[in-house]
Amino acid sequence: MRDGRFERWETTLLMGTELARKTIGIVGLGRIGGAVARRALGFGMEVVYHNRRRANPTLERQTSARYVEFDELLETSDVVSLHCPHNEDSHHLIDAAALAKMKSSALLVNTARGPVVDESALVEALADGEIAGAGLDVFEEEPDVHPGLLEQDRVVLAPHLGSATTETRMRMAQMCVASIEAFLDDAENVPHRLV
Repeated sequence: MRDGRFERWETTLLMGTELARKTIGIVGLGRIGGAVARRALGFGMEVVYHNRRRANPTLERQTSARYVEFDELLETSDVVSLHCPHNEDSHHLIDAAALAKMKSSALLVNTARGPVVDESALVEALADGEIAGAGLDVFEEEPDVHPGLLEQDRVVLAPHLGSATTETRMRMAQMCVASIEAFLDDAENVPHRLV
C-alpha cells in the first residue's frame, strides 16, 4: 500500500491459508508452547505436541493437546511451531531430513532459538517446494540472516522481537531483579533461571 503497488482487488492477491481445521504441531509444550496451544484452539486448530517427556496432564487437558512422536508431528502438522530450548539434543533438530518429512503445504515457525533450525537446509527446502513457507523470529547467527532466507518471498523474517511488548519487557526486568536479589541474599532457590 505504501509503495503504491495496490491497483485493484484480485481473487488471488496475497492468498494465505486458513487455520481452522488445521493441525499445529508444537515442539516444546512448556509455558510458551502452552500459550501458543491455547491461542491455536481459538482458531479452531487441532493441537499435537512433542517433548522429551510428556507434558503435565493438566496442561494437556487445558490445551486439548495430544502427545505424538516427533516424526508423526512432522508428517501430520500443517504448522510446526518450535518452542524448545537450544541444547546439544535440539541443535539442528529441524534439518534436511526433518524438513523432508513435513507436508509440502506446511509452514515452519521458529520463535525458540535460531540454531534449532539448519538454515541452509531450510533455504533448500523452500527453494525445492518441500514446505510452503516459514516464519522466523530467531536466526542461527544473529544478527546475521542466511542470505538465502533474505531472497525467499515465502519467509517472514522478524528481528527477534517475539517478546516486544512493554508489559513483557517489564516482567523480564522484574524477574532479573528478583533473581539477583535472591542470589545476593544467599537464598536457597533463585526464582528464575536466567542463563
